[in-house]
Amino acid sequence: MRPRLVLAATVSTVAALLSLTACGSGSGKSSAADNPYQLAVPGTIRVGTLSDAPPNVFLKDGKFTGFDNDLFTAVAAKAGLKVEFAATDFSALLAEVANHKFDAGSSSITITDARRKTVDFTNGYDFGYFGLDVPAGSSVTSFDQLAGKRVVVVQGTVQDDYATKNGLNPVRVPDYNSALNQLKAGTVQGWISPAEIGEQSAKDSGGKVVLAQTRLSSEPTAFAVAHDRPKLLAALNKGLDEVIQDGTWTRLEEQYYPGRAVPGDFKPGSGTVDYPKVTTASTAPSPGASATS
Repeated sequence: MRPRLVLAATVSTVAALLSLTACGSGSGKSSAADNPYQLAVPGTIRVGTLSDAPPNVFLKDGKFTGFDNDLFTAVAAKAGLKVEFAATDFSALLAEVANHKFDAGSSSITITDARRKTVDFTNGYDFGYFGLDVPAGSSVTSFDQLAGKRVVVVQGTVQDDYATKNGLNPVRVPDYNSALNQLKAGTVQGWISPAEIGEQSAKDSGGKVVLAQTRLSSEPTAFAVAHDRPKLLAALNKGLDEVIQDGTWTRLEEQYYPGRAVPGDFKPGSGTVDYPKVTTASTAPSPGASATS
């Protein structure tokens, strides 16, 4: 009788283990249903951004804010997601999104074919300009005068691409504060900046720096997500159209770029939704310029 008792105990143990395995399997299916966007933390989207690029993306009183980040928070809310921002260098941002360190990237990222090889992009939510910042009193007043000059750019940005394509052999730095410090120190003769960031930096420089010229970028800016997150991409695009339609996009445009005219051919998001028109200044067709990285 003893062997039979042992066998019965063994069968009972195996049955219990199978029961636990089945429960585990069911739990896995439930988790997948609760986390359709494959986020590192279900219900919370972790976003890589910058901390030194006002008015687009910056820290204020310990909180990440700015046009891009406030817009992203509104878009995520439409998808029922909380947002957790974290600072990084722009040169690393797209790779960090691709390898899932971040679920998304928010930093006035200009869409380019080269960048599409690393990440996917949402529909465009803003247009942007290049800016040329120079020391006060400089004889350099336009992009056409940069040949042979020493210029600084933030590494990995479209300003870096522009400088390289135009044979300017730029000084590359990791962030915007470093670029501005180079200009203030006189170690460079110009900074090719995202225009709105360059304009704000000039205003904050106490007259040491001026924004000499702006130039419209040919491509819109967008949020970045990894190639293997199609459901997240679709949710962000849907949320983007919703905040455009409900007036949030217009309100943020007017808040962060007061008086700036929207190019007539620019349509935010999918381009299929109507939205309240942005109020522009009665003077100058484009008194401000948005930043683009």
